Order: sequence, then structure tokens, then C-alpha cells
Amino acid sequence: MLTTTDETSRMIRLENFPSRHVAPRHVDIWLPPGYESEPDRRYPVLYMHDGQNCFVDEDAGFGVAWQVQNVLAQMIAAGQTQPAIIVGIWSIDQWRLVDYRPARPFSYLSAGARARVLAGMGGPPRADGYLAFIVDELKPLIDARCRTRPGRAHTFTMGSSMGGLISLYALCEYPDVFGGAACVSTHWPAVEGVITPYLRDRLPDPATHRLYFDQGTVTIDNLYRPAQSLVDEAMVAAGYTAGMNWLSRVYPGAGHCEADWHERVHIPLRFLLGQDEALVRDAPRGGRNH
Repeated sequence: MLTTTDETSRMIRLENFPSRHVAPRHVDIWLPPGYESEPDRRYPVLYMHDGQNCFVDEDAGFGVAWQVQNVLAQMIAAGQTQPAIIVGIWSIDQWRLVDYRPARPFSYLSAGARARVLAGMGGPPRADGYLAFIVDELKPLIDARCRTRPGRAHTFTMGSSMGGLISLYALCEYPDVFGGAACVSTHWPAVEGVITPYLRDRLPDPATHRLYFDQGTVTIDNLYRPAQSLVDEAMVAAGYTAGMNWLSRVYPGAGHCEADWHERVHIPLRFLLGQDEALVRDAPRGGRNH
């Protein structure tokens, strides 16, 4: 275990965290400002995927990180969000696509079609195992070692691209564990043709859950709008209300990279962790609803 501390926050690394379900991987835990000085306080937890890209450039796969801890620390100081713990779960290059690809949506295909589709994916989806790792192995350890608020209303998940897809899947498969998900530049082609019927059956209760989606308009993000529109229709059909328990944003000129996600990560953070509902409806920097 590696630990780094600055004047106000603390970062802990669990190296090569073992699992019965997935390959071992690093897990980084960021404890917010005030964690050490307020020993009686408990905190919500945000579980983020592709954890190597969350915090520092030195770890990031492409040399640029979200620096989500800096953004959240500034928002906490400004009173825009409640303090929270961030858990960054590293991905493994060899297994990332199958770890993050949902399995259940493909059950909506015929057996023959399912076999053809999965044959072209390099292996069957393993997202069920990845989520079991988080829910059955990692979360109990985080709740035991850190002063968390372990209930659904205070447990969230967020990721980008395939990480956005697994965040949505986590909320739908474990609605008693996760109360909200932020799906940034969600890579809908990975579940093309199967996500809409799955969501019709599996979206959780809008009275107790919240969902954030976004996309840019350039590079690969430019491909996402048709599928996102279908997902938005499913959200409406499930009873979600735009601007309240659901946001779907388009960011003109934004692409598919950590630098662009850093520029807008304050919006899903505010949506999941904000101090009041008005903050959701007043998110800055020009993103617009579909």
C-alpha cells in the first residue's frame, strides 16, 4: 500500500488488489480535505473506472488525467458539493473491453445472432464479474477501512467511454448498491442494437436513482448521438425528469479525451454530489440538453 498526503487531502493506493472475479489491479483512494481533522464525519463514495486516468498525469494512459481530485476539492471549498471519497479502479489493457462490456443486454438477441456478435468481440463480456469484484470484494473493504456512508443514496459510479457503459450497467444491475451514475462520452457502439430493450426492462426507480449522460461533437463522440437519443427516450419512458434525476448533455467542440472530460467533470460531480437540486439545473460552461 502506498500513501501520499498533502496539507488537506490524502491518497492511498492498494497495489494489485486481488479478486476472485477479475485480474488484480491497482485501486487508488482519495480522501477529501477535512477527512483527518473531522474523525466523526462519514462520506459518500464515488467509484470511478479507468482509475489510472482519474488523478495524476504520471499514471494516465495517454499522459493526461482528469485531475478529478483537484476539481472536487475546489468544489467542496466553494460549497458546491459535499465532501466525498473517490475510489479510482484501474483498468487492465488486456481485459478492459471485456471487463467493461455489459453481458445481459446481449440476451435480447437470438442465440445465433448472439453467437455471431460475441465471436467478433474477442471473447464474451465479463462485466458481471467486474461488478461482482466491486460490489462483493472492493466496496466491503472500502466501507471497512474508510468512514463511508455505505448506503445506496451515498454510493455513486462514473466513467468515460466504455467506463460510461459499465457505470450505467452497474446502476441497472445493482440498484440497491448504487444510487447514481455518470456516463461520460458513453461508447454506445459496444452495445449497438441491444441497449434499448435492456434499459426498458432494467432502468432503476427514478424516485431513488439519478443518471447523467453526455457527449461531445467531434472525433468518436460524433457517432454517439443516435444511440444517446434512443437512451434518452428510454429514460423518459421510465419516468425520469430532465434536470432533476436525469441529465443528458451535448458539448459542442468537445472530443473523446481526458483533457475534454476534465473540462466538464465538475458538472457530473455537481449532479451526483451537489448540495441542492438547483445546482443540477444551473450547471455552467454551456452544455445543453439533447
